[in-house]
Amino acid sequence: MRLPNGPLAPAPNWSLHFQQTLVNQWHNDLNTSYSGDYSLADRESAKLSFTSTLFIGRRLWQGGALYFNPEVAGGSGLSGARGIAGFVNGETFRIGDPAPSLYLARLYLRQTFALGPDTEAEEDDLNQLAGPRPTHYLAVNLGKFSVADFFDQNSCSHDPRTQFLNWSLMSAGAWDYAANTRGYTVGGVLEYVTPSFALRFASTLVPTLANGPVLDWHYGTAHAETLEFTKVYNLGGHQGTVRALGFRNVAAMGSYRTAVAVGQGSGERPDVTSVHRDGHTKVGFALNAEQEVTKEVTLFARISYNDGKNETWAFTEIDRSACLGAVSTGARWQRPDDRFGAAVVVNGISPEHRAYLAAGGYGFIVGDGALNYYGPERIGEVYYSIGLPKYHAAISPDYQLVVNPAYNRDRSGPVHVVAVRLHVEF
Repeated sequence: MRLPNGPLAPAPNWSLHFQQTLVNQWHNDLNTSYSGDYSLADRESAKLSFTSTLFIGRRLWQGGALYFNPEVAGGSGLSGARGIAGFVNGETFRIGDPAPSLYLARLYLRQTFALGPDTEAEEDDLNQLAGPRPTHYLAVNLGKFSVADFFDQNSCSHDPRTQFLNWSLMSAGAWDYAANTRGYTVGGVLEYVTPSFALRFASTLVPTLANGPVLDWHYGTAHAETLEFTKVYNLGGHQGTVRALGFRNVAAMGSYRTAVAVGQGSGERPDVTSVHRDGHTKVGFALNAEQEVTKEVTLFARISYNDGKNETWAFTEIDRSACLGAVSTGARWQRPDDRFGAAVVVNGISPEHRAYLAAGGYGFIVGDGALNYYGPERIGEVYYSIGLPKYHAAISPDYQLVVNPAYNRDRSGPVHVVAVRLHVEF
C-alpha cells in the first residue's frame, strides 16, 4: 500500500486480537435400557463452556514473526464431553474441573522465505501480521501450536467458535491429530506455497497417554507426521479447493485385539490401557473439498479413514467419517453479516474397535459397557449466526440431531441438542 504522493507505508510490527466464546448447551431426556461410565447421561442440566484467547504477534525481522497466545478455558461439556464420538461442542475439553484455568495455547516462531518477487497484501488477523506477503514462499513454523492451525483447513467448517460446533465437522473425524487434552502440541511445520497449490509437512509430539495433558518428549519412540497437498482451482468462474492429507502416529498405544484377548483369558472387562506397547502406529488419510456455488453459497465435503487397529490417541474415537454440508451468507436476505450452515456427518469405527466396545471396553470418550447392536453415528447440525458488527460479536442458535451415539443402536435416541453460542472477537 502506498501513501498518497509518498513512499510505501511501513508494515506494522505488532498484531493484537482477542476472542471470547460462550456456549450453553442442552439435550433432551433419554430413555435407555443401560449405560456405562462413558455414556451420554439420560438426564442432565444444561452445560456452559467458555474460552478467552489473547492473540499477540510481533514482527522480529524480515520474514520473521513470533506469536504468543495465552488462553483461559472453563465450564463443562455435556456428560463431561463423553458419550458421543462426534461430540457436540468443539469448545469443550475432557477435563474434570470446570473452574477457569489459564494456560499457554501457542508460542511459535514463523519464518517466511520469498521464492519470487510477487507479493499480495495480507490483512491484520489472528496470528497474522498485516503487510506484503510473497505469493510464492517457503515457511518454517517452530514451537507450540495446534496442528489444525495449518492442516485440514476449510472456509465453511473448521472453527467451532464461529461455524459448526460438532467435533466431526470442525475437523476430519478420523484424523487422530497430535494434541494434548486442550488441542495443542509442540513441533515444526514446513510449508511450500504457490498461487495454485501448497504442500505442508509437520512433525510433532504426541501425549504420553491417550488424550493426556502431558506431551511425550521421547521423540524417538513417540511422534506424529502429517503431510497435506492443497490445490486451488476455478470451476465456471467460482473458486474451489481440494486437500489430500495423510498422517502417521507412533506412540505406546494399546491394541484393541490384544486387549480383548487378554480380557477373555482373565474373564475381566478388556482394558486397552493395560496393553500399551512402544512403537504401535496409527495411519490414515482425509480428503477435504469446498466449492463456491454462488458468491453467497459454498458447498463442502470431507471423508477420512484410519486403520483403527490401535487405540485412539488424541482427537476422538472415530475411524471412518464422511460429511457433506453447505454454508450461505445472509446477503440474499439483506443480512450480509449473518451466516447459515447445515451439514450431515456419518461416523464409524473399525472391526477391532467395535469388538473392544462390544466386550465392555472403554475408550477415553465413549463406552456404554456393552455394544450389542452396532450402528454408525449419524449427526445433523444446523446453525444460524446473527452478526452484530457494531459490537464485534455474533450470536448463534444451534441444533444437532444425533442417532446411535457412541455407535450403539440400543441407545439410539435420537438425541436432540440445542445450543446458543456468543462469540466476541476484535
